[in-house]
Amino acid sequence: MKKVMIMDTILRDAHQSHAATRMRTEQMLPVLSALDDIGYYSLEGWGGATFDSCMRFLNEDPWERLRTLRKYLVKTPIQMLLRGQNLLGYRNYADDLVEKVVEKSFENGIGVIRVFDALNDPRNLEASMKAIKKYGDMLKRTDPARGICEAAISYTSGPVYTLEYFVELAKTYESMGADNICVKDMANLLLPFDAYKLITALKKALRPETKVHVHTHNTTGTGDMVNLMAIQAGADIVDTALSPLANGTSQPATEALVATLQGTEYDTGIDLKKLIPIAAHFKKVAADLEMEGVLNPKVRQVDVNTLVYQVPGGMLSNLMNQLKKAGKEDKLQEVLAEVPNVRRDCGYPPLVTPSSQIVGTQAVMNVVMGERYKMVTKEMRDLFAGKYGRVPMPIDEEVAEKVLKGEKRITYRPADDLAPEYEKLKAELMEKGFYTQEEDVLSYASFPEVAETFFKWRKAQRQGVDHDLAASGTYPV
Repeated sequence: MKKVMIMDTILRDAHQSHAATRMRTEQMLPVLSALDDIGYYSLEGWGGATFDSCMRFLNEDPWERLRTLRKYLVKTPIQMLLRGQNLLGYRNYADDLVEKVVEKSFENGIGVIRVFDALNDPRNLEASMKAIKKYGDMLKRTDPARGICEAAISYTSGPVYTLEYFVELAKTYESMGADNICVKDMANLLLPFDAYKLITALKKALRPETKVHVHTHNTTGTGDMVNLMAIQAGADIVDTALSPLANGTSQPATEALVATLQGTEYDTGIDLKKLIPIAAHFKKVAADLEMEGVLNPKVRQVDVNTLVYQVPGGMLSNLMNQLKKAGKEDKLQEVLAEVPNVRRDCGYPPLVTPSSQIVGTQAVMNVVMGERYKMVTKEMRDLFAGKYGRVPMPIDEEVAEKVLKGEKRITYRPADDLAPEYEKLKAELMEKGFYTQEEDVLSYASFPEVAETFFKWRKAQRQGVDHDLAASGTYPV
C-alpha cells in the first residue's frame, strides 16, 4: 500500500490565492485542534505573503501567529514557504539574515520549510538550504517529522524548460541537502500527462528516501487530474485546500481527493467525515472575506487563458487590484496579453514571487502608460541587471538597453555583494524604541515601513491608547 500524504493549504496559500492573504488568526483558532487531528503530512500556515499581510492589513505580529499555530498544531508539522535569498520579502537579503530567519522559524514552530528561487537559480538557495539543514538536523534529533528541507522547482513552460532541465535541477537540489523535492506549479500550467512523465522521471532519478511533493492550483481546471496522474506516477505528497477556499486560483479540494483515493492502494487514511465540520467553519470564513471585499468571486472560476498568459493566482488577484486602484479594470485582458511579452523580454523567468510581481507590475505600467517601458520599476531594472540571479534564457538586448540605461550587469551570486545586515538593523530598531524581540529585527528587515507602522500601533496598544485612535493611525507614540 502506498499511502499518499496531503499538505493542506487552508491556513496559507488557499486564502492567499483567493483573498489576498486576509484570513486572520482568530478565524483559524476554532478549528486548529480539529485540523491537527486529521492526519495531514503538514499544514501550510506561514511564509509567502502572510508575513507582509499580517502587519500591513491585519495588525498582527506574524511571529505571534506562528507561535499560536504551534500551540494548537501539536501532531501536525507546520509548513512554510521561503523565497530563498528573498526570504519573506522581495529583495535579496544578506546571508546572516537568511540564517537568522531560518533559525527563528524553526524555533517558533515551523516543521517543514519549502524553499524556492523565482528564477530556479541554485546559487540563490545556497545560504537558505545550508541554514535549513543546520537547524533542521538539530530539530530532527527529537522529532524526525520536523526540520525538513523541501527544495522547490518553480514549474513553468518555455524554450528551456525540458524534462531534462527539471530532472537535473531536482538532482542539484538533492545534492544540496533537500529531503523533499517539490514541483511548484503555481499557475496550474503542468498538464496531467506531463505531470505523469515528470514525476516518473523524478522518482527514477532521485534517491528512494527523497520524497516528491506536487503543488498545483486549479486555475485552468486541470488541478485534480494533475494530482491524480502525479500520484499514479509515484508522488509521495500532494497539496490540496479544504473546499470553501479551494479550486480556481487555489488548490484542488481536499475532500474530493480523499474520497477519490479511498479504498485504493493510494488511500490517504484521512476520514472524510472529520473534514466536514472543519469545512463548514471555513465556509463561514470565506463568506466573511467576501463580505469584506477581499475575496473576489472571479478567482474561483476556471480560466484557460492562464495556459497562454502563465499568470498564477496570487499574481492575477494583484493585477486586478492594481488595475482597480488605477481605474483601469477594463484593461485586464490587455495586461494579460502583455505579460508573456515582458516575460520573453527578460529571459523567460518563471512567474512566481517576486518575479511574478515584477513582470506583472511592468505589464500593467506598459499598458496604462500607453508605451512599453516608458516607466520602469527599480525591481525590473534589477532583474535585467542580474541582481535577482541568473535568468534561464538570454534577455532582449534592445529592451535591456532601454531598461538599464547603461547600468552594469552582474553574473555572480547577487548576495555576494551584500554585507551582514542583522546587527545594523537591530541597532536601528533599538534606537527607534521598537525592539522587543529578535524576531522584530527580521520583520523590520523584510518590510521596514510596514513593520515600523505596525510597531507604532503595537506600542500604542500596549500603552493603553484608545483602540479607535490606534486603529485610525492618529495615535500618539
